[in-house]
Amino acid sequence: METLAWVKRISDWLWGPPLIVLLTGTGVYFTILLKFFQFRYPVYMFKQTIGSIGKKPKGEGTVTPLQALTSALSSTIGAANIVGVPAAIMFGGPGAVFWMWLVALFAMAIKFSESVLAVHYREKNKAGEFVGGPMYYITKGLKLKWLGVFFSVALIVELIPSIMVQGNSVSVSLAETFSFNKMYAGIVIAFLIGLVVIGGIKRIGKVTELVVPLMAGVYVGAGILIVIMNVSSVPAFFSLIFSNAFTSSSALGGFAGAAIAETVRWGFARGLYSNEAGMGTAPIAHAAAMTDHPVRQGFWSVIGIVVDTLLICTTTAFVVLSSGVWTGENALRNPAALTAAAFKSYFGSGGGYFVSISLVFFVVSTITVVIFYGVKQAEFLFGRIAGHVIKVIYLAAIIIGAAGGAKAIWGFLDLALAFILIPNIAALLLLSRKVRSLYDEFFTSEKYYLKDIRPKSGAYEPRKNMNHS
Repeated sequence: METLAWVKRISDWLWGPPLIVLLTGTGVYFTILLKFFQFRYPVYMFKQTIGSIGKKPKGEGTVTPLQALTSALSSTIGAANIVGVPAAIMFGGPGAVFWMWLVALFAMAIKFSESVLAVHYREKNKAGEFVGGPMYYITKGLKLKWLGVFFSVALIVELIPSIMVQGNSVSVSLAETFSFNKMYAGIVIAFLIGLVVIGGIKRIGKVTELVVPLMAGVYVGAGILIVIMNVSSVPAFFSLIFSNAFTSSSALGGFAGAAIAETVRWGFARGLYSNEAGMGTAPIAHAAAMTDHPVRQGFWSVIGIVVDTLLICTTTAFVVLSSGVWTGENALRNPAALTAAAFKSYFGSGGGYFVSISLVFFVVSTITVVIFYGVKQAEFLFGRIAGHVIKVIYLAAIIIGAAGGAKAIWGFLDLALAFILIPNIAALLLLSRKVRSLYDEFFTSEKYYLKDIRPKSGAYEPRKNMNHS
């Protein structure tokens, strides 16, 4: 227990000012380096991503850009969106939501850069699939094989407690809501996830392409319904967030109050934890996408943060704040239950079931994709056979975690996350010139941006007609 307390103290310190400053500073640096692209080209990026759905993808790849995005979103949309947001509100006040939004805007530059490098340095494996991620751009871009190996090993190890925690949260939710046996729930979940991950990124992409838009759409749709039901409280919602973002929050009901420093800390920490910018995981999914240029796929990673933080986290925040459950006497004791309580206050017992089912879908999709991430690390280090072995280990971890076993190693989760984040951020900063050169290449070339924005009729389009003459 003393060891776990020591680990917790280090983790709490790391995920306080040190990593908040590192990640925020990196986000600001890349935002400036890339000429504030996320603020200058939002319409263009949406046209190239959401606006291109249904069209034939440009360039080579293993999965479509949408499938790569939904795979990446599967790992980011999870408990942090449903449980993390109310925790930030309870410990940092409503103003924490503002800082969550702010950090998301700068995190876009980090996630964009990760994905650009992942696509640029990707390779084809023996199965003919495109593979990439931090381990590849560290090894090929920086010529630091040892650091790439360190990242891969650290991620493989980190995913074991991560999967256990996720498996436990699903089994507990099913046990509390439907009285399922936790062990049996874990076995069923492991079996279903195994059927998906055994098919590799192609099957994962097909499944997430269906599941992620559905689960995110239903959750956000329920939130929009609550907004419509409380449209008169929307101005008060934003007023509460902005007024508390720059002032200390006073105690209210079960809320203990928060100093401005705590408000900023909780908003930044939960925001970064939710969108996973800098973790190096999402680029592993984006590296498999069909694309004609790394920058074009980088736009999809920006959309990922829009969906994860600006849509889903905001939905949770509105439901929790508008319902008033955060001011309840017992709210501070169990902030993780606030989202369910908030939906329940609007939709009765059905609201509680809705949140539990949403959490199950979110977490199961997360486990599915993070297993894929771990498999890619094993393949990078030892080959494809090692990838199959690690699948079995991770599926077993679901069952062990579901039953509540091996809790002693759960405390190492946040510390292990720091060990994958720090080398990835270091690599991004060292390869920032390459990111900028790829950015410049895309936006100044007649093959990409300049061609995209030209009118369909005119001097640059006759070649289409010449083919028919």
